[in-house]
Amino acid sequence: MPRGDKSAYTDKQKRQAKHIEENYEKHGVSKKEAESRAWATVNKESGGGKKSGSGRKKHPKD
Repeated sequence: MPRGDKSAYTDKQKRQAKHIEENYEKHGVSKKEAESRAWATVNKESGGGKKSGSGRKKHPKD
């Protein structure tokens, strides 16, 4: 997967990034910078794109 490919993101993550990007643009940030900041925000909040389910469950400490 090449850098910048957004296919690994869920529809919800894509919607969130679009909404964040639009708000940045409304506040005078350039299109390119707004997109960059939006995806950085989505990555920080959700940990990035889709993850495989195997081995991801957190087990309670004994």
